[in-house]
Amino acid sequence: MATRETFDPEIRIAELRAQIRHHDELYYGEDEPEISDAEYDALMVELRALEAAHPELVTTDSPTQKPGAATQSTFASVEHIVPMFSLDNAFSAEDLEAWEQRVAKTIGDEVRVVCEPKMDGLAISLLYENGTLVRGATRGDGAVGEDVTANVATIANIPHTLTGPRVPARLEVRGEVYMPIASFEALNERQAAANDKLFVNPRNAAAGSLRQKDATVTASRDLALFAYQLGAVEGGPEFTTHRETLDWLAELGLPVNPKIESVTGWQAVFDFCTTMQEGRHALGYDIDGVVIKIDDLAAREALGFTSRAPRWAIAYKFPPEEKHTLLHDIEVHVGRTGRVTPFAVLEPVFVGGSTVARATLHNEDEVARRDVRPGDTVIVRKAGDVIPEVVGPVLAKRPKSAKAWQFPVNCPSCGEPLVRPEGESVHRCVNFDCPEKVVQRIIFFAARASMDIEGLGEDRVRQFVDAGLLHHSGDIYSLTVALLVPLERMGEQSSQALVANIEASKTRPLAKVINGLGIRHVGPAAANALAKALGSMDAVAAASAEQLAAIDGIGDVIAQSIQAYFADARNAPVLDALRAAGVTLEQELAAADSVSAGLAGQTFVVTGTLDDFTREEAAAAIEARGGKVASSVSKKTSYVVAGAKAGSKLTKAEQLGVAVLDEAAFVALLDASA
Repeated sequence: MATRETFDPEIRIAELRAQIRHHDELYYGEDEPEISDAEYDALMVELRALEAAHPELVTTDSPTQKPGAATQSTFASVEHIVPMFSLDNAFSAEDLEAWEQRVAKTIGDEVRVVCEPKMDGLAISLLYENGTLVRGATRGDGAVGEDVTANVATIANIPHTLTGPRVPARLEVRGEVYMPIASFEALNERQAAANDKLFVNPRNAAAGSLRQKDATVTASRDLALFAYQLGAVEGGPEFTTHRETLDWLAELGLPVNPKIESVTGWQAVFDFCTTMQEGRHALGYDIDGVVIKIDDLAAREALGFTSRAPRWAIAYKFPPEEKHTLLHDIEVHVGRTGRVTPFAVLEPVFVGGSTVARATLHNEDEVARRDVRPGDTVIVRKAGDVIPEVVGPVLAKRPKSAKAWQFPVNCPSCGEPLVRPEGESVHRCVNFDCPEKVVQRIIFFAARASMDIEGLGEDRVRQFVDAGLLHHSGDIYSLTVALLVPLERMGEQSSQALVANIEASKTRPLAKVINGLGIRHVGPAAANALAKALGSMDAVAAASAEQLAAIDGIGDVIAQSIQAYFADARNAPVLDALRAAGVTLEQELAAADSVSAGLAGQTFVVTGTLDDFTREEAAAAIEARGGKVASSVSKKTSYVVAGAKAGSKLTKAEQLGVAVLDEAAFVALLDASA
């Protein structure tokens, strides 16, 4: 991060966007967040503040302008009929009051609102046609999600057929898939009995269960749903309030949370939030706050949306819970890039709905700032009810013998000196051959976000490295049944299954392979950008820093990291092994990468339903001609392509004087610029 004397808002904004995209992909795409909700929220708050201060630096692809993360390739992509927006957050009564004042400027005081427990699960969209469930999709990036219909169909309280006298021709309904606490505890008992990895909390368990490749696994996990919002409706009754829509959903047979209340006045809102916070652990399911929505639908229309969230709703997030426990020791973990992270070894304590035995301490400076020492009684909280953290010591209980912890001088894995680069807060092991770094690189390569090799988790990787079978990620493709069968806990059947999974991974898309290399700063989004722009591993390796930096989503820092990776001869054996094994190292460039640039410099927004294009197809046609596609309308928008049932984006285009094209005009423009 830039120092105070040399602070450059453009650099800091780029840093924040990269961090937020990385954590979005971990949270939404991998169901494995590595920071707390509170830390994530702090990054987003800082980014919003900087963009507000420097509006000229706001871009349409900024995380502040759209919710969620891109879909993963495990499931087919699904375009939502109506975008699934995220919600703005309030963290205090003052934040709620500020929202109330903003709302009052448009619709007046003492409005009626609906207060809903904020479920801690996975947002889902259900599509019914003539009363029959035809599709279930995750939120994804808000516009496009993942098709998880087969898995959704296994959830017991989701009706396959709607009931009642007012069944619509078409209904898209939003809800939250969650795992009841009793089901979560039973699942972890089964996991422990099978010597499998335990789930951290019900939210991660629910998300991971819903995104299983095998729907029978989902069926065994006892998931449930609460419906909370209408999406698109065709042939249904007319409503004037949100409460009426919820009652109608219940009439159709969809589960609606009975704890939802309609109230008038902001004191009643605060009282509801307090009641929910105090009684949260008696509900039988996890909540992490309260969602407050304006009840009157006409008032909602008047308030409208920002680029990523409705102005007529807000999520009040509960403060993190805290407990006291004993800090036995401070140890360090070595990651794949050599980053050495201290963590607290705790006396297990139940906090925030789960038992915590370890908590990250981030870096040397954080340990010193918090002044925690082995032997201390410490305050532990589940920030955002996800990631445990040590807040600080209870000094009144500090033993006289407690000594300040010293960061190790040498790597605990290889014994080489640790390095703390100037200007950084982290220590690194710079030994390329450090055994723990080798293990972590292979684990990362085999993980779901990369090559998705089922059955090759951390325990197996460590076993194979110890047996001398793996020295780098490329060695995975030299594993055979004959080599694996003699190992402990393998056997013929397990070995055959793993080798088959390894073979199947050879056809993963190029972006997955690039991500799997573990190049510093290159995550799934950057890997996708590289694959799309360059089309082959050889082209990525041969590209100049200038060519790389010019690719959307890359920039100078990532470009330099990519060049450094391919210039390092020690990485060559991995690439050679992948090539020899027949792993996908190139992809066929789409037509969009090879046609004219007749729409270069022009930005389009596509809204409504087109007859001859899906939105993805329309976007591809625009990009094929050098144009850009944005998700929101601004003064910089060149054209809005408006199909049937175009909504607020069309209205905003008309207000701003942006040119609007119907489908015929859009086709004519495409033909003229081909």
